[in-house]
Amino acid sequence: MNKHQIASAFQLLQDNICSTLEAADGGGHFREDLWTREGGGGGRTRVLEGTRIAKGGVNFSAVEGRLPEKIAQALGVAEADFFATGVSIVLHPHNPNVPIIHMNVRYFELDSGAWWFGGGIDLTPHYIVAEDARDFHLLLKQVCDRHNASYYPRFKKWADDYFFLKHRQETRGVGGIFFDRLGPSEGLDKTQVFAFVQEVGSAFCPAYVPLLQQYADQPFDEAARHWQALRRGRYVEFNLVWDKGTKFGLDTDGRTESILMSMPPMAQWVYDHQPVPGSREAETLSLLRKDIDWVNYKSK
Repeated sequence: MNKHQIASAFQLLQDNICSTLEAADGGGHFREDLWTREGGGGGRTRVLEGTRIAKGGVNFSAVEGRLPEKIAQALGVAEADFFATGVSIVLHPHNPNVPIIHMNVRYFELDSGAWWFGGGIDLTPHYIVAEDARDFHLLLKQVCDRHNASYYPRFKKWADDYFFLKHRQETRGVGGIFFDRLGPSEGLDKTQVFAFVQEVGSAFCPAYVPLLQQYADQPFDEAARHWQALRRGRYVEFNLVWDKGTKFGLDTDGRTESILMSMPPMAQWVYDHQPVPGSREAETLSLLRKDIDWVNYKSK
C-alpha cells in the first residue's frame, strides 16, 4: 500500500462522511474549495452551514515538499522531503444540547522511509450527558478491541492528556481516543495500521449522527445559548494554544482558511464566569476532568 492509495482512501472517506452529514442535517450542503500548496500538494476543504449544523468542516489534504527545520526538530527527525495526507473534521451544532465533535485521521512519511499513522476522535458536549459519553466511549472501545485490546485504554488516556486545557485545568470535553506515530516502531505493518485507521474514520458517523438526530430539535433558552458560546470559547482556546495539528498546518504553509475551519461561528469570553451551583452548567464543569472511566460510569 503506497501513499497515493492511502490518500485516495481518505478522499473516499471524506465523500462518504459529507453525504451522510448532509442527509442528517436535513437542509445544508457542503461548499467545496479546491486549493494547492505552493510547496507541493493541496486539498479539498468542505464547509457546511446548515439547518442543524451551524458550521462544519470536513477537510482532505495531501501535501508534500521539504520538511521545515522547526517541524523536523519537533518530530525528532532529520530534514527530509515529506508527504502528509489526512481527513480532519470539526462540527459545531446550532442546538446547545448537541455536542461538538472532532475527528482526524492522517498518514505521514519521509523520503528516508520512515512512516506512521495518527488520529483520534473526541466529543465536546456543551452539556455532558453521562449515558451519551458512555455510549460514545463504548463504540470507540469496540473499534479498538477489534484490532488490539491495549489500544482503547492507552489511546483513551492519550486523549485525556492531549485534549486538556492546562491553563484552565479542564478537559476540552469527555475525550475519546488519540494516537500518533503508530507504525513500524511498534512492530506493525502498514496494512494493519491502516485497517485500524479506516475503522476509526468509519466510526465517525455512527458515533455522531444519532446524537444530532436525538437533540437537534430539542428546545433551549438564552441561558443555554450563552453557555454554548462560553464552551465554544474554550474550544477556540485549545485549538489556538495547544493543538499540534493547527501548529503543523501553519508551520508548513498550509491553507489558513482550511486550518482554522475548526473555529466556531460565534464564541464568547466572560471575565471570571462561575456557573450557578447545582446547575447543569456546574455539573458539566465538574465532569471536565481526566481519567473518568466513561464505559463504566454511573451517574450519582
